[in-house]
Amino acid sequence: MSQTNKGFYGRHIAPRLINAACSLGSITAERRKVVPQAEGIVLEVGIGSGLNMPLYDAAKISRVIGVDPDADMLRLAQRRIGMAQFPVEVITDSGEALPLEDNLADTAVLTYTACSIAEVASALEEIRRVLKPTGRVLFCEHGRSTRTNVARWQDRLNPFWHRIAGGCNLNRDTAKLLADAGFAIEKLDKFALAGVPELVGFHYVGSARPR
Repeated sequence: MSQTNKGFYGRHIAPRLINAACSLGSITAERRKVVPQAEGIVLEVGIGSGLNMPLYDAAKISRVIGVDPDADMLRLAQRRIGMAQFPVEVITDSGEALPLEDNLADTAVLTYTACSIAEVASALEEIRRVLKPTGRVLFCEHGRSTRTNVARWQDRLNPFWHRIAGGCNLNRDTAKLLADAGFAIEKLDKFALAGVPELVGFHYVGSARPR
């Protein structure tokens, strides 16, 4: 959705709601499982409001390339990016068409991003292209429950959720999407986040490498 077609809710309310939800302590704890592992040149697709910035281990990072087409979310990121102890480059293109060279990044970071990219398969293929053959994807995503009855409700509610949650989808299987895009999963934890309804809180946390 273009910036001009987002409307008042999409421009002023949804970004702040998403930032608040993604700032919860339980969500930050999940981010901490993966973000500090990033090293070298880091490609963060869906940098959003910059919530990962303080979680990177600056001693391991040469620079972060943050990608996000949402200007309203990026405005919320300015302070966090400004406080980073490493260079940060922000690209306002979509994840489906990255204006970056092949084999550039050492690490790709996906945190609560794959749920909301319109053409997620294309974006993952782009990440694979930009990632070095020796590189790694670190991911922390919510998505499709492994319990059939919950997954059915996710499918039913997804059209409504998609509209109110800034394009987020409840029912994407992150592990399958990565595998279909040419990644080999090296570590994967699937679980329902405590204290959060499983409809929105089923998690995929781990890492993958290009095959």
